[in-house]
Amino acid sequence: METLAIKVKIGDREYPMRVKPEDEGKIRHAGKLINEKLRKYKAEFGLDDTTDLLAMVAFDCMVESLETHEGNAEDSEHIQRSLSHISALLSKAV
Repeated sequence: METLAIKVKIGDREYPMRVKPEDEGKIRHAGKLINEKLRKYKAEFGLDDTTDLLAMVAFDCMVESLETHEGNAEDSEHIQRSLSHISALLSKAV
């Protein structure tokens, strides 16, 4: 499996990593989004402590992840109900 050696800067540090070529864009984009959140929280709350800022970003990302998961679960239930309804209608039509 071919991997690329890249460095992603988060905050004031660079993190070397090896990634699949097809994942490079996603990894770099994730780093960019983290840095944007760091700048946002730094400006919004006037914090300079990188550890505090990273903790806030991690918390924010986890909340977003939970909200996405809940939305996906609701969508999945709705799709399942719709498929069951369609299946019942098809059974009656045959």
